[in-house]
Amino acid sequence: MHDGLSEQRVLLSMAVRDYENDDDADEFAEGIGRQLEAVREWWQTPGPLPAFRQVDPPELKHRDDVENFLREQNVREMRGHALTLFITGHGISASSDTHFLRLPASVEKRPLATAVRTADIVAAALDSHVENVLVIVNTCFAGNMASDLAAVHKEIRTSRQSSSRLDVLVTCGLKTKIEVLRFPTLLQAALRRLRRTAGITTPHLSVPDFMAQYALGLRAEDEKKFKLHHLIQGGNHRPSPCLPNPGYVHLPELLGALQRRAPLSAEYWLDRATGRPHESDTDWYFRGREDLNRRVASFLGPRSPRGVLLVTGCAGSGKSAVLARAVTLSDPVFRRTPLYKAAEDVSPEATIPPEDSVSAAVLARHLDAAQVAAHLLDALGVPARDVGATDDRVAVWSQQIQEYIRTCGHTVTIVLDGLDEAKEHARIIGDVLAPLAAFCRPPVPAQRPGESGGGAPPAVRLLIGVRGSRTANEALRAEADDLGLVRALRTAFPRAQVEHTDGTGSRQDMAQYVQALIGDSISSDVVKDVVPLVVDAVWPSFIGARLAGDQLRSAQDPLALARSDDWYRNTLRRGMQGLLQRDLQLVSDDGLPPKVALALLKATAYAKGQGVPWGEVWPTIAGVFLLPDRPDARQWDGMIERLLGGRLSGYLAHAVEDDRRVYRPAHEELADVLLDPDADLLNAGGLDV
Repeated sequence: MHDGLSEQRVLLSMAVRDYENDDDADEFAEGIGRQLEAVREWWQTPGPLPAFRQVDPPELKHRDDVENFLREQNVREMRGHALTLFITGHGISASSDTHFLRLPASVEKRPLATAVRTADIVAAALDSHVENVLVIVNTCFAGNMASDLAAVHKEIRTSRQSSSRLDVLVTCGLKTKIEVLRFPTLLQAALRRLRRTAGITTPHLSVPDFMAQYALGLRAEDEKKFKLHHLIQGGNHRPSPCLPNPGYVHLPELLGALQRRAPLSAEYWLDRATGRPHESDTDWYFRGREDLNRRVASFLGPRSPRGVLLVTGCAGSGKSAVLARAVTLSDPVFRRTPLYKAAEDVSPEATIPPEDSVSAAVLARHLDAAQVAAHLLDALGVPARDVGATDDRVAVWSQQIQEYIRTCGHTVTIVLDGLDEAKEHARIIGDVLAPLAAFCRPPVPAQRPGESGGGAPPAVRLLIGVRGSRTANEALRAEADDLGLVRALRTAFPRAQVEHTDGTGSRQDMAQYVQALIGDSISSDVVKDVVPLVVDAVWPSFIGARLAGDQLRSAQDPLALARSDDWYRNTLRRGMQGLLQRDLQLVSDDGLPPKVALALLKATAYAKGQGVPWGEVWPTIAGVFLLPDRPDARQWDGMIERLLGGRLSGYLAHAVEDDRRVYRPAHEELADVLLDPDADLLNAGGLDV
């Protein structure tokens, strides 16, 4: 919680606009007004910190007006968390390396007496007591401030320089005159990019990120004259509380600890738990899995303080949904939302895990062993130790996890999903998970008094989702479990329980899920006939069931599609490829050419790491698949927006990497189809309805 004077943030604007004797006085005043509007809009961006207190600019005519404003606002003695000072107007480049702010009453030949040395205004802010200060100067010849500011910086006490972050940006070069509308035009263009395409997920921007977004609006021939110059640099690429990010999305408080530490990771668990076809959907569709959910809830209950439960099954069989349901329904914050009540109403008795029974939940997809360990520490709320150049990060952070478990005083429950999609399986199992085995076993008989430090012995529960081999013969299940990662995990944890998601009983689970998806779209008597046909066509793929249900829901005539033999034959029975083919042919209804939509989807499958960021990267990769007829650069953003807002949005998931929102295929099964060079995805099959 941020409150009190120490947490306040202030935006001060000093704008000189009424140069009555200038030929362009009215035009200039209007342009200054536009600048102030743009700054006001940017710094009104909501976020987790207290909102900026915005101080309206005073009327500045004489140099005394400037000093009075600094005094009235107590700038030199101001305290707080952040101060942004915006200075704009005409500037005077003196014969020496000095810059003056020109006022309406200034005499150009007598700047010492009638103008104000701009560095003196900047110094008042820099030498205040505010923890973080950013000054932006938008005046003619502002680049001429460099020498003055260097001298000012030297005079600031060493303790303040080391404990505070001080930054000064200027918009014009040494000999460049201000173009009054250029700054607001560039600022508003940067604001739109950040809200739309930049994908920066942090609530605040770093100064270099702000400068880069601003510069993207400059033509090459104007860059030297009008780019931002960083005359005093107060830090590195860390976000600054002086610079709110207009693209930051403050998500609803649905998942407590997960939301605070990794908001988009929280979205992943919510997506999988609800079974929703699209991110914008607000209903709860998870159905079935009653026996499995009871076992998971019991495992997370007070009678099972330690142990290992492996949830395994073939690709797409709903492992992640089962784990995500447990993570979501146990979250204390989520349990206070209307959506929890909706989930509770459709959940059979004893299938909901106890509140706050999950300590940490991590998706291991595309993570190496060190990253898994770091994510676990972060999810537990433990800062990862700095690691030396010659140290093993995995060993250091794994040891830190064990130390936390020994000292925290409560059972630590870790949910790890997507282990089969991670990197370095052997190291994750052997160096991160296996050392926890001792905490998963029942404790040794109690020692005699005085032989132990007292307190409950350390305890760990591991709930792990991992892909297994599919087999239609239940008698061969144990043999299949002795292969691959399941075998490695059972070797590390001999007492582990194993539950499967792809047994024959999962057909009924899938039927309940499909019925929940389409129940409001088709009459109940038709649903009874349609659901078994869909399940027969797509089982055991729950991702296929979700996409099939979404096609029925979004069809112009759901009943006709449900009765179409061709839809079952050419779409559903061809699995993910058939479903994607049909949606690609219909995506033109969203105003998106199918070949462009496919190129954008392929780009997400080929991207390394957690996915592809929007910005300039996604169009660049997608353009390769459209050569030689790639779209004009100005068209890409609109097409990506249509992709993310249309029928194909359900084929994508998102994550965060390097503080950027990135996009990837919603499932590895889909990625495999997109990466298959022989898949003829633009074939217009199955489109009779």
